[in-house]
Amino acid sequence: MTAESPELPLAAAFPAAEREQWQRLVEGVLRKSGASDAAGVAAEDALATDLQDGISVRPLYTAEDAPSAVGLPGFPPFIRGSRPAGTAASGWDVRQRQTGTDPRRVNEELLADLENGVTSVWLTVGAGGVPVSGLAQALAGVYLDLAPVVLDAGAQFPAAAEELLRLYRESGVAPAETAAVLGADPLGVLARTGDDRGLADGLAAAVRLAGWAEESAPRVRAVSVDALPYHEAGGSAAEELGASLATGVGYLRELTADGRGLGVDAACRQLEFRYAATADQFLTLAKLRAARLLWARVAQVCGASPAAAAQRQHAVTSAVMMSRRDPWVNMLRTTVAALSAGLGGADAVTVLPFDAAVGLPDAFARRIARNTQSVLLEESHLAKVIDPAGGSWYVERLTAELARAGWAFFQEIEGAGGQAAALRSGMIGERLARTWRRRGEDLAHRREPITGVSEFPNLAEAALEREPAPVPAGGGLPRVRRDDAFEALRARSDAHLAAHGARPKAFLAALGPVAAHTARMAFAANLFQAGGIETVSEQVTASSVAAAFAASGARMACVCSSDAVYAEQAVEVAAALKAAGAVRVHLAGRPGERGAEFAAAGVDTFVFAGCDAVGVLSSALDVTEVAA
Repeated sequence: MTAESPELPLAAAFPAAEREQWQRLVEGVLRKSGASDAAGVAAEDALATDLQDGISVRPLYTAEDAPSAVGLPGFPPFIRGSRPAGTAASGWDVRQRQTGTDPRRVNEELLADLENGVTSVWLTVGAGGVPVSGLAQALAGVYLDLAPVVLDAGAQFPAAAEELLRLYRESGVAPAETAAVLGADPLGVLARTGDDRGLADGLAAAVRLAGWAEESAPRVRAVSVDALPYHEAGGSAAEELGASLATGVGYLRELTADGRGLGVDAACRQLEFRYAATADQFLTLAKLRAARLLWARVAQVCGASPAAAAQRQHAVTSAVMMSRRDPWVNMLRTTVAALSAGLGGADAVTVLPFDAAVGLPDAFARRIARNTQSVLLEESHLAKVIDPAGGSWYVERLTAELARAGWAFFQEIEGAGGQAAALRSGMIGERLARTWRRRGEDLAHRREPITGVSEFPNLAEAALEREPAPVPAGGGLPRVRRDDAFEALRARSDAHLAAHGARPKAFLAALGPVAAHTARMAFAANLFQAGGIETVSEQVTASSVAAAFAASGARMACVCSSDAVYAEQAVEVAAALKAAGAVRVHLAGRPGERGAEFAAAGVDTFVFAGCDAVGVLSSALDVTEVAA
C-alpha cells in the first residue's frame, strides 16, 4: 500500500463493484425462485426484514449507512462503552439473581454461586423474596467487602436498604469500601403494581439514600432505573429505551430539586440502568449502545459533566423469551443473550437459569447459568475486545435507528407529563399492549418461531417439575411470555390427556408418492404438535383413506400432498374423510384457484406457512373436545 494507492493490494486486483451490479444479481435470484419480479432498489427492498419500531434490516450496508462519528470508548457519547478500557481488565460483573423466600436456602445458593464464579449478588427482598428480617441470615458468610449486593425490594426498598447498610456496619465494612446497589425504584414499583399511594414517600426515601451514598459511600448506587417492567409487558426495544430515559429523567428531577443538595453529576452517579437482553444478538447489542448514547444526551442537556454522563448498565437475559415447554432450549437463548450483552458493553450481566419460567431453579440450572458467563469470559475471552461491533455499518446504523425511535417515545412520555403521569393515565400501558398485540400476531402466525414450542415440539417429553416460584407483585403492567398462546393450547391438550388417557389426534392422509407428500406432511405434523395434537400418518388413496382414518382413532384429518396430486385426488379424498366421520378436514396448502371446490367437497381449513396457527389449533381442539 502506498501514498499514491491507498487501496489494499488484494482489493486492487479486482474490478470495482457497483451496487447496481449486486442488485441485478439479486433480481436474477428472485426471478428464478419465483419470489418476485422486482428490479433495482425494489429487488433490494424485497430482501429487507422489518423489525419493530419502524426499523427495517437491509440486506446490504455500506459506509454511507453509518453515522459520521460515534466517538471512542469511555468518551461522549459513550456509544462504544462507558469506560476507555471497557471490561477488558477484569471482565463484566457476573451477577446472579436470587428469587427464593427461605433465607437459609438462599444463603446456601448464593454462597455456592460466589464460590463458583459469580462476582455480585442480586437479591429479591420483601414481597416475593427473602423477608427484610431474613436478610442477615441470607447473607451469612458472605464477604461483604468483596461481593457487592444488589437489592430488588420493590416498595420495601427503604427498609431493605437500611437493613443491608446495618449489616455492612456490623461486618466492619467502612462506608467508603461499601459496594452495593440499594435498588430504590419507586417508579418501577408504580409500573409493576399500578399503585401510586407510596410514590411520594418512595421518592423521598430514594433521595435520602442517594444523598447518603454521595456523601459517604462512593461505591454505592442508590437508585435502579429498571426497564424490565416495560420489556416484560411486551414493549419493543425502543419503548424500553424511551421508558428508561423518562424514568431516569424523573429521578434526576427529584434528586436535584431545590433543597435536596445533589448536583446533576452526583445525581447521575446514583443511577444504574437495567435492560433486557434477548436472543436477537444484534438488536440487543445495538440497544445497549443506543441506551448509552441517549443517556449521554440527556445528561448533557441537564448540565452534567462528560465524566458523569456515562451510563452504568445491568443487562438481564429476557424472561419474555423463556419457554416452559422444552426449557432446555433456553440454554441456547440465554447464551446468545449473554454474549450480546457482554459485547454490547453491559457493566453487569445476569443469566436467568433455563428453568426459571417453570419454577424455582434447581442447583443444576443455576450452575449452567453462571457457567455460561464463565465460558464466555474465561474461555471465549469476549471481554478482552472493547466494542467488537464498533465500526460495523449495520450495527452503527441499527444503533442510530434505535436511538431515534427510543428518543421519540421518550418525548411522547414527557409530553404526557413524565413517567409517573404516563403510567397513571395508562398511556404507557396502552402503547405496550398495542405493540404486544402486533407481536402476538407474528407469534400466532409463526413468523416469529419459538423452537421447541411453535416449531419442533416434542410431545413425548416429560414436563419439567420445579417448586413453584413466589408470585411477583402485580396489578400494574402485565407480564407476558412469547409462548403464552401455545402454552394455553398445550394446557388444553394436557387436560384432554388427563381426562381421556390420550391426547387429541389428527390423521395425516399422505397422497401420491413420497416426494409429493413429504414436505407438507412434515409441515402439518409440526403444526398440529405445536398445539399438543398427536399425528398419525399413512400413505393412502381415495379408496383406502376411509379405512385408514377409522383405524387411526383420530377425529380430524389433514390431507397432505402436492398441488398436482390435489388436482387429481383432493376432492374425492376430502369427501371420503367426511363420510368416514372426520369432524374437521384440513388441507396442507393454500386454497388456490380450486379452494372453493375443495371446500365444497369437505375441506374445512387450509393450513400453510404463515397461516394463523393459534387460530387453527384452537379451533381443532374445540371440535375435538366437543367430539369427546
